[in-house]
Amino acid sequence: MTSPHAETLGRARTAAEFAAVIALLDTDLNDALARKGELAQAEDRAIFGDGDLAAARAALDDCNDQIALLEKTIDAAGKRRAEVALSEARADIAALGEEIKARAARLGERWRGVHRLVEQLRQELFEADALARGIATANGLFDAAGVSALKVNLTTTRRAAMAGARAAAPARLSRPALQADRMLLSFLTPGGALDPRPALGAPVDGVKSKFIPATPSLNERG
Repeated sequence: MTSPHAETLGRARTAAEFAAVIALLDTDLNDALARKGELAQAEDRAIFGDGDLAAARAALDDCNDQIALLEKTIDAAGKRRAEVALSEARADIAALGEEIKARAARLGERWRGVHRLVEQLRQELFEADALARGIATANGLFDAAGVSALKVNLTTTRRAAMAGARAAAPARLSRPALQADRMLLSFLTPGGALDPRPALGAPVDGVKSKFIPATPSLNERG
């Protein structure tokens, strides 16, 4: 007696294909078990003269043989499926390892890009600071010469240069990356690292403050 679905089982190569064949074999086994019950009842009737006893027993023996073969085939296919699943899992892990290596290489490229841009940013900051110090010195000279109209507002100049659209941070960002992003944004944000809060009463963007210092009391004067 050959195993049902033997050809399909012989072509199975993946765990999913073995699982599909096992499902078919399980269906055949359930059908055979149901048929065994019917054949056992037929044997009982034949014992009491209702039917051919030899034929009933032969059919029941054939059914038992089929059940035994199905159970043996299912067991073997299950073992083979487990082996293939383990092999596939190992292959998946190996593939993941190669993917992670590639991601690590891309990560290194990104960090090198970050390093290059940070160094470029530092150089730009150095040069901008030198220019700002020179302009601040000239502003002092303009004040002394009574030509304040020639002065350059450093805050207005910086804010105008740093205005514009900003990239939105990803929804999922690690804590270190979030802190670094906030630090970088502080260079662009009014009141940030490059834009300290002006003194009370000092003009901002050319607009004079309405702040009026409190007048000292008599006790404070005394």
